[in-house]
Amino acid sequence: MSGGLGPDDVRDRPERWEVTGEEAVFTGHVFGVRRDTVVMPRGEGTEGVGRDVIVHPGSVGILALDEHDRVLLLRQYRHPVAYLLWEAPAGLRDVAGEPLHKLAERELLEEAGYRADRWDTLVDVFPSSGMSDERVRIFLARGLTEVPAAEIDFERVHEEADMPVVWVPLGEAVRKVLAGEVHNMIATVGILAAHAARADGFGGLRPVDAPEG
Repeated sequence: MSGGLGPDDVRDRPERWEVTGEEAVFTGHVFGVRRDTVVMPRGEGTEGVGRDVIVHPGSVGILALDEHDRVLLLRQYRHPVAYLLWEAPAGLRDVAGEPLHKLAERELLEEAGYRADRWDTLVDVFPSSGMSDERVRIFLARGLTEVPAAEIDFERVHEEADMPVVWVPLGEAVRKVLAGEVHNMIATVGILAAHAARADGFGGLRPVDAPEG
């Protein structure tokens, strides 16, 4: 049932239902878990229901597109899913007050060894909104220049120690997403969004410093 709503109403908006209790369940290096008691203002009366929330600092992703319409992907081991995944460069929002596009610039340089002359906001997503407050901004980076390894002041360790980089034509990257050959959320969303945005010459993209909605 639509409830009288139409296509013009399809726009996510902030909303906060009453929380009558919060309990810290777990505190980890990257994320924590909080248990909220949320008042459900639906139906007859109200009801307090427990909801576990993964508390996450958020992250950024970078869909790097070169002058030949190729996408930069790198491979990284991801232990929770037991896969070697092809991903777009990305990083945690782990520096307080750092502008998101500056974080994206740093991650593109440290993970892939490139700088970009042109940055746009490609898409904003909540990757696991049913369980986590994580938000991700994916940027489109163009005008790329490779930076010699000797000029990069960053040491890759652990899962990042060996991350091969491959350039994939955008159309082929779309095919790989739809064929189930690429699974990483930032890569799949970024690839499909870039493919859609290219249809009007990327004219509909928001500026690099657009506010998060």
